[in-house]
This record gives sequence, structure tokens and C-alpha cells, in this order.
Amino acid sequence: MVQKIHIVEDDVAFGKMLTSFLERQGFLVTVSLTGENARKTISQNTFEFLITDLKLPDDSGLDLLEYTYKTSPNTKVILMTGYAEVDTAVKAIKKGALDYISKPFRPEELLMIIEENTHKTETSEKKFSHNAALNPIQTKQSPSANVNNEKPHFVVGISESSKKFNDYIKLVGPTTMCVLIQGESGTGKEVAAKAIHNYSDRKDKNFVAVDCGAIPKEIAASEFFGHSKGSFTGAVNDKKGHFEAADGGTLFLDEVGNLSYENQIQLLRALQERRIKPVGSNTEIDVDVRILSATNEDLLKAVAEGKFREDLYHRLNEFSIHIPSLQERKEDFFLFIEYFLNEANTALGKEVMGLSKEVEEAFKNYNWPGNLRELKNVIKRSVLLTNATMIPLEVIPREVLFAKKEEKQMVDFSKESNEKRLILNALKQADFNKTKAAKLLNITRKTLYNKLEQYQIEL
Repeated sequence: MVQKIHIVEDDVAFGKMLTSFLERQGFLVTVSLTGENARKTISQNTFEFLITDLKLPDDSGLDLLEYTYKTSPNTKVILMTGYAEVDTAVKAIKKGALDYISKPFRPEELLMIIEENTHKTETSEKKFSHNAALNPIQTKQSPSANVNNEKPHFVVGISESSKKFNDYIKLVGPTTMCVLIQGESGTGKEVAAKAIHNYSDRKDKNFVAVDCGAIPKEIAASEFFGHSKGSFTGAVNDKKGHFEAADGGTLFLDEVGNLSYENQIQLLRALQERRIKPVGSNTEIDVDVRILSATNEDLLKAVAEGKFREDLYHRLNEFSIHIPSLQERKEDFFLFIEYFLNEANTALGKEVMGLSKEVEEAFKNYNWPGNLRELKNVIKRSVLLTNATMIPLEVIPREVLFAKKEEKQMVDFSKESNEKRLILNALKQADFNKTKAAKLLNITRKTLYNKLEQYQIEL
């Protein structure tokens, strides 16, 4: 008998990802975006499991737990939240929750909880079932052995924007979905693509990165699909294209918005058919490639202007991830500095311990328009020129050294003081539709609800 699961999650993308994963495991899944809708659904249906976020725009996960316990006592409730606190976990367990899981988590962890409790009366051979039954809270705080626990090759970060970004990477990684990675230049889109690849079942296969902006349109077909010897002037040997090289693995298309319209058509066909034909060959080759793409352009605007094919855009954008800029990750700033400092010391054979107080102040006052790439380059250059234990002021580039603190303060002040006005304008423009307003502001609905509460905006 197919088990029914109801998910209560106001983050649409996150809920969609969980639904897709659980449906592939054979569960029948429905979703509510609000507590009100969830209560109505629970009262009218029977579910084996209820998976609810702790913080909802109109409800509390703990209150929903109590309601479910009274309305449908046989439904097992799992609470999930990005605000992990032990006392909340204890409250949840005391009130009857089956378990408590902290975001970010891999969907396999959630599946483990469900399967353990589905089969716990059938066998004791399930991995971790004994430990999970003894201490369900600890299960969520310590990653299970069947999860990839390798140290990530990037700074995880502690800011809210970083947590959400990493949450999405871990969630979409194990799927086969095409992912469009968006963000400013220098934010680390290829690093994010590699992280997604490493979280997937394809991690042991090739990861092939292609800079679409560096490929002349005349030879793009040969670069992507390969060519046969003698197919054109200069084709002195058979050549394997990027698709074939990435067969079984992941193909990362950086700056995909720079492809010519003709090349977009060729790429679309390859994605649709999962087959390629090398230039000059009459034989088609089957390829199994996961596509990740990245851009710092507004592809929707390019679609509207007829510069980018809409059908290709939707093929590439089965799921999108926005990489926050360095300015959006201020809490992570010195984590990045430490990471790049260690990296530079290793590469250059140095033992620089950190920044002098003057350099630290200069770094804080600079806006870093080049994001992580610029920060990495500045630190590596500074380490190379430093002959002491701390990076001195004299080795810092002029543009960083002479950044005006007053200008930075003015920018930050403008953003903060006008945030309420921006939210009100967006709500008016969206006819007070919160979902549309959140999209206009480029934030999640949950963040918008928090801001409405923070500024006491009543609708």
C-alpha cells in the first residue's frame, strides 16, 4: 500500500524538491503552503506522515503538531527547521513528534527517518534504527554514516543567505535536475556547480566545465559535439566533444547566455534527444549528461528581447540557485579571508598568520565589486608580498586601500533606511500579492513575512 505524506512548507522551491525526491521513492505526496490549508487537509484526509516546517507565516509547527495529534493520532509528525535549538527539539518530542530534523539536510536523512519507522516492527537490521530509537534528537545533530560527510571544498558560511544557498545545493545535488546558477561575476558559480556534482550519484564521473563566452560560434558545434577527421579544414584528427567527454557525469555551461542563437538551437536538440552527432559524422551518439549552467545576466530579459530561446531557458532552469554576493554574506567575510589565506600560504609556501588591524579596517571599508574572486586575488597577492606574520597596509592594492569609509556607510545606510519603503512599493506593484512581491524583491516569501513583522507592516 502506497504511503501518503503531507508536507507543510511555505518555501515553494524547497517543498517542490522534497516532493520530487519522496515521489521517486514511491510515496504519495501533497503539499500545503500555510498552516490553515494544512489543518483543513489533515482533517479531510489520512496520512502516514506529516512533515512540517517549524516556522510558518500563519502558524507554528508545534501547534500544528498538537492539532494533528488530536485530529489524526496515527499520523507521525516530523518537524524541520532552520532554527535548530535543543529545547525546541525536546518540546517537539515531548508533544509527540516522531522526530526533529535541522535544515540544511539531505533528503536521504529524511527518508531514513521515514523508512526506520515504517519497518521498525519488521526487522532490526536497518542501519541506525537502534540508535535512532534511543536518541532521535542526536540522530539529527550528527550526520548519518550513509551521507557524504566529506569536507566541502568551499566555505559553508554562517550567514542566513549562505545557509539557504548551501541548503539548496545539498537538496538539488542528488537529483538529476538541470540547475541554473545565477549570481554576480566572481561569486563562485563554478565552485557551486562542482559542489552540486559532488553531492550527486555522478561524483565519480567527469565534471566538464565549458566557458561558453570563450567559444567562437563557428566552432561551437565541434567543441560541444566533436568532429570527424577531415570534416573541415584543420580537422586533422577525430575529436571528442564536451558532451561525450562528460558522458555519465556533469557538463557545466558557464556564461550560457553568451551562446549564439544558432548554437542555442543545437544545444536544445542535444538536451531533448540526449543524442549528439559529431560534425562530419553520420552516426549519432547516445549521451547521459547532467547539465548545470550559470550566468550573471538576466536570461528572462534576454528571452523577452528575443536573444535567448525560451524553450532552452526552461530546459536549463528546472531549478535555479542564486549565489549571494559578498556584500550579502557579511557574516562570512572573515571566514572567506581565513580560507583564502590558508590557500595562499599553501600555494606560495608562506606562513602569514592574518591581517593587521589597519588592513582589516581597509577590507571592511571596501565594497568588493569583484566578489570572492577579487578577495581571493587580493589576499594571494598580499601574501606573496608579505615578509612578516601579518599582512601590512603597504602591500594592499590602492583601490582597496583608498576606499572611502563614508561612501560605504552611505550605501549601507541607504539600503537599510529604505528597506521598508522598498517593501511597500513592491507590495503595491504586486497588488499586495506577497508571492509576487517577494519575487520583485528577489527574496523568499518567508523572508518577506519576517520583514513585514519586523517593520510592523499590516495588510
